[in-house]
Amino acid sequence: MTLSMEAPRRRTMLLTGASRGIGHATVKRFSAAGWRVISCSRQAFPENCPWEMGAQDHIQVDLEDVQNTREAIDEIRRRLEDGQLDALVNNAGISPKGEDGVRLGTLNTELEDWHRVFQVNFFAPMMLARGLMKELEAAKGSIVNVTSIAGSRVHPFAGSAYATSKAALAGLTREMASDFGPIGIRVNSISPGEIDTSILSPGTDKIVEQIPMRRLGTPEEVAKAIYFLCTEQSSYVHGAEIHINGGQHV
Repeated sequence: MTLSMEAPRRRTMLLTGASRGIGHATVKRFSAAGWRVISCSRQAFPENCPWEMGAQDHIQVDLEDVQNTREAIDEIRRRLEDGQLDALVNNAGISPKGEDGVRLGTLNTELEDWHRVFQVNFFAPMMLARGLMKELEAAKGSIVNVTSIAGSRVHPFAGSAYATSKAALAGLTREMASDFGPIGIRVNSISPGEIDTSILSPGTDKIVEQIPMRRLGTPEEVAKAIYFLCTEQSSYVHGAEIHINGGQHV
């Protein structure tokens, strides 16, 4: 008598904004744990980050473009051969600056920039979640929205459009948790503070002096929190916003 031992199904994660910083570290964290990662970004696949099947599982999409986003959702569905998606991480975000990198407030941000920021930072996450709802439901998957400390306080560098879009995304996370929970999909968010990436603004060192832990966070530390929210270790965490900022919010 022989016993058949089926190999466990490989889990799949979709990540937007994968080309640098937090997204880059998140892809590597999940890939190292054996997950299949489908990455999405405006750029082509970054050759300097060769995770397994990276180029084949990368989708170039402009989340500012509603139709292009819809086309990407259809393409993602086609790539999910078993019809299951275990995790959706909405990490992509944009924050336009003025000349010489100046912060754009409510008085000097053009209406077109408000629309552009909200499409990428707020509407695209909602479109992806709704568009891939059946695949997430089939896997009893998780959604993680990446918000920001700027969504809960006026930030010296983050512009008004970015900050309010992240505040809206935090609110959307609560609404999605209420709506998606009954069909077995967990929805949470993470709220990073000052993370050591290539997009740090001059003067960040002054902020670090006020952070209780007296240092920047790393993309890897954020990636570990995202991974936690997408695994069984957080099986009853739902509708939460986890602050990753070294105590900056206290």
